[in-house]
Amino acid sequence: MSKMKVTAEKNEQVANLIFASIYPHYLSRIERNGRTKEELHQIIEWLTGYDESQLQKLIDDKVTFRTFFENATMHPNTNMIKGVVCGYRIEEIEDEFELYRQCRCLEKLIDELAKGRKMEKILRE
Repeated sequence: MSKMKVTAEKNEQVANLIFASIYPHYLSRIERNGRTKEELHQIIEWLTGYDESQLQKLIDDKVTFRTFFENATMHPNTNMIKGVVCGYRIEEIEDEFELYRQCRCLEKLIDELAKGRKMEKILRE
């Protein structure tokens, strides 16, 4: 399978998505697999530094992924998140598309949560 390349257009597309419009999909995906909203919030907080009330405000304010990640305090172990998500190998996404990589990192953690991985493994302890 040939690797998909991130383009500036794709990066912009993702940057302009509203986090609140995608969040319910994350939630239903993990809940279908027997995980909880609390666990979802735990991985989001680990990755971005946003606590419960900050996260709720970002959802209420309908911020874009660009704003979501620009204001995040990314965890220093984010670089330990590796693997393929939606055809993109996270560790090979170019630095100029950092926002796109950050989105894929979040999706990778959600994938792992949905697949039943132990929390301490997901959180790269």
